[in-house]
Amino acid sequence: MSIALAERGSAIPQAPSPAAPGRRRRGARLVPQWFLLPALALYAIVVLYPSVAGGWYAFTDWKGGAEANWIGLDNFRELMADQAAVASLRNTLTIAVTLTVAQSGLGLLLALALNSAIRARNLLRTLFFAPMMMPPVIVGLLWQYIYTPDGPLDTAMGALGMDGLIQSWLGNSQLALWAIIASVIWHHVGMSMVIFLAGLQGIPDELYESAALDGASTLQRFWFVTRPLLGQATTIATALTMTSSLKLFDQVFVMTGGGPGVSTQTLSLIMYREAFVYGEYGYGSAIALVLTMIVAFIVFLQMSVTRRGETEA
Repeated sequence: MSIALAERGSAIPQAPSPAAPGRRRRGARLVPQWFLLPALALYAIVVLYPSVAGGWYAFTDWKGGAEANWIGLDNFRELMADQAAVASLRNTLTIAVTLTVAQSGLGLLLALALNSAIRARNLLRTLFFAPMMMPPVIVGLLWQYIYTPDGPLDTAMGALGMDGLIQSWLGNSQLALWAIIASVIWHHVGMSMVIFLAGLQGIPDELYESAALDGASTLQRFWFVTRPLLGQATTIATALTMTSSLKLFDQVFVMTGGGPGVSTQTLSLIMYREAFVYGEYGYGSAIALVLTMIVAFIVFLQMSVTRRGETEA
């Protein structure tokens, strides 16, 4: 009898054991990653695949059709032998260096001036930042109108008795590039100003007070207190300016179209023309790859120098 009861009791179903705590924790950690999948898929389709495909097409003679023959480095040899492309590279580097120095320097001066307790500083900050809200094409059209003969600039110079200095600003091959650079500085200097303002407001006032008690002048306080502590802001401002100026297209396309001659032509502009006007997609991809490598190298070099300076400081 006892044996039968024991057998009957052993047939009673047991409650399922709870999942192992380690398994539950792993499942909880995987949940955020599942939510990232749509964004990663979109990034792969919109950014990653076109980038990889563009890099591959740079070594082909693809003209937009189904056929793309591998030609190795022929596109890059053609690029180095093209005098217009060499001039475009020179113009691109001139724009990048000039804008990085001038825009960052002017942005720092504006930030220093507007970080002090002056009247209407919030209004002035808004006015200097406002051009950043305008699309580049609109900025190009605006400055093209300013530079037109008998336009606002010529009229103002005539009213000030400076008629002898009036030029064909966009028609002179010696001045057109600098006229475009001036319009870009006006458009983007507000961004540099805001970055430096954020850096200045993160510096404790106690450091300036201690330096003043030690007898440091205004210039010494800037050099020994402000300048080192603005290292991160300087890196961000110059890196953003450098990358955007190396890819400059809109203002050049709208204001001069690359002329007169090739005096304002940039790598971005010839890349656009070769690919989308002449249908030389392989050659255009080669230009894009060269431009990408230049941007990556300059930004890497800039970051390395800045990081080394911060380490030594």
